[in-house]
Amino acid sequence: MTKRAGSQTIRLDNKPKIIATTSIVGPKEGDGPLKDYFDIILEDDLNGEDSFEKAESSIMYKAIKETIKKAGLKEQDIHYLVAGDLLNQTAASNFAARDIDIPFLGLYGACSTMSESLAVASLLIDADYADYTIAATSSHFSSAERQFRFPLEMGSQRTPTAQWTVTGSGAMLLGKNGNFPYITYVTLGKIKDYGQTDANDMGSAMAPAAVDTLKQHFLDTGRSPQDYDLIATGDLGMLGKKITIELIKEYDYDLSENYIDCGDEIFDKERQNVQCGGSGCGCSAVVSCGYIYKNMLKGNFKKVLLVSTGALMSPTTSLQGESIPGIAHAISIEFGGK
Repeated sequence: MTKRAGSQTIRLDNKPKIIATTSIVGPKEGDGPLKDYFDIILEDDLNGEDSFEKAESSIMYKAIKETIKKAGLKEQDIHYLVAGDLLNQTAASNFAARDIDIPFLGLYGACSTMSESLAVASLLIDADYADYTIAATSSHFSSAERQFRFPLEMGSQRTPTAQWTVTGSGAMLLGKNGNFPYITYVTLGKIKDYGQTDANDMGSAMAPAAVDTLKQHFLDTGRSPQDYDLIATGDLGMLGKKITIELIKEYDYDLSENYIDCGDEIFDKERQNVQCGGSGCGCSAVVSCGYIYKNMLKGNFKKVLLVSTGALMSPTTSLQGESIPGIAHAISIEFGGK
């Protein structure tokens, strides 16, 4: 019997459980509106390391180790680690994984990587290829700025549409048993590119992909936005969120009542000077591992649709004048209720 639902969605009959999560953030994120939901707030965004790249890797390592510890498991109990980040060759994940005794799959989906890694990790459980898996992602403001835009030393002025890459890492440990939030559907997105070339306006580049994946998820599953207590896109920020709300009206879907964007929520945009909000792999990772997961455990949310969004650019293609392809993947997470 096929597990496919419609054209882009997979139904997970075994309902992989999210047994434990860990969210680690930097000082700026820990000073934002969601500070009470994060497990660890760093005092120093270098985290005791001598480079921002090493710091990012150390944050992911800590998130993974803490999640395994919370679940009462050992590294040898975990069959696969699925992780990614924003750095070239997924360097932060690679260097975190070298000190962890778990088979490793590195993924690059830009800021969509939390949903992408969660999709792969949950499919491995659902297909009985693994008893336990971990999905993890990270990003770091300073390492991302150095790679994709300008070194911090240049003091470049930020544009009104810019977003602040989140310093943080989130990890989720998935298994087959227990009374925990579980994954019911995975909708894998298509790349959408409408010619946006401004690396300082990623919300506009990613919003069409978010809309397309949301629309297809509703069509494939027969659900509507109102079937969810919360719909959370990943990293669109304030501008991308507004565009998404307007564009999806063309398909007769209304997101006005139960929709947030992780990048729009993680910072106080008035007080923290982050322009359009947060972005980066770590953005939807820490919000989903912190705010969303903990509220599901409390019973405040019974059905959540997490739609991490990514801008699939590279420094090389941006310098060559290429446009920015967008991608979004949707994960339906449920706990209790019908």
